[in-house]
Amino acid sequence: MSKMIIGVLVCSDRASAGVYEDRGSRAVTEYLAAKVKSEHETLVEVVPDEQAVIEAKLKEWSDERKCSLILTTGGTGPAERDCAPEATVAVVEKIMPGFGEAMRMTTFTKVSTSILSRSTAGVRGTTFIINLPGSPKAIAECLDPVFQAIPHVIRIRGGPALALHPTSTTSEKDPNLHHHTDCDGQH
Repeated sequence: MSKMIIGVLVCSDRASAGVYEDRGSRAVTEYLAAKVKSEHETLVEVVPDEQAVIEAKLKEWSDERKCSLILTTGGTGPAERDCAPEATVAVVEKIMPGFGEAMRMTTFTKVSTSILSRSTAGVRGTTFIINLPGSPKAIAECLDPVFQAIPHVIRIRGGPALALHPTSTTSEKDPNLHHHTDCDGQH
């Protein structure tokens, strides 16, 4: 089996124009290096806050590059040009709102403005897409409460196994995920 591909898509007008350095992709790739044990390739690209551009890249990485996981960073706030959640919702087959809800609930106790985030998640084919805020510090704070469930989603959608380092809690060890049943009562 070929190695897993993980995409990191930075959605930022200013970073894409070179007005400031992109620090979000570095925060995501460092997080992945610390958590993901599986051999993987990481794609990184910076695009402007243009919904059509973000949608096209999500489709390309899902359908052509066969990413198992795409993490977007930036474009999740209430600013007029923030559109990462809209782009994600436009391209996914199923929305997974619990990921955004969990990230907001966890970070709200630390930073009250985290409630402004509109992060969401969803699946397209065998690709799982999650929106993250643009703040490098917020990336780990948002991923920590949900990361253990990511391998489970990828597996359910027919993607390759995503092994996490032993210091990480995996879906295999999480009793709540282990006892999940579908709507029809099937495991």
